[in-house]
Amino acid sequence: MYIQGGGVKLSVVSKLGKEAVVALLGPGDFFGEGCLAGLPFRMGIATAITPATVLVIEKKEMIRVLHEEHKLSDRFIAYLLTRSIRVEEDLVDQLLNSIEKRLARTLLVLARYSKQDHPQQMLPKISQETLAEMVGTTRSRINLFMNKFRKLGFIDYNGTIEIHNSLLSVVLHE
Repeated sequence: MYIQGGGVKLSVVSKLGKEAVVALLGPGDFFGEGCLAGLPFRMGIATAITPATVLVIEKKEMIRVLHEEHKLSDRFIAYLLTRSIRVEEDLVDQLLNSIEKRLARTLLVLARYSKQDHPQQMLPKISQETLAEMVGTTRSRINLFMNKFRKLGFIDYNGTIEIHNSLLSVVLHE
């Protein structure tokens, strides 16, 4: 599937019912590509978090297009490699960094600061609960650090979140 507009949350749920948000995707992102690798079942759940326009591409058609359209094939491979690198970075972040640093990085990723030509300063509406699921902590800890970031001038936060470049200092500071 290819997101043409809007936002989609990818999550997994444990047998005990605990949800973990794996990624928030936006325009230009793909998801559901596991079927191309022969996965017989879905690993997680995709949920629209804002009104979304998603192009559903049948498996046979995607395989055909990947073989015939080299520009699309190159773009798709680049996307998969970039996403793989990001998953690895997320794992390292989860294992080695503090909650505060993980939250700052998550906000920057959501603002697409890695896409230098089009970073967003205003994030789509996202709950503290969803941020907690992404960071791997409680909503109350997220609330504590969001208030701290606001007081330090890293963000403006009043229902929507506006990211300031100064938030990078939290991630870059060792």
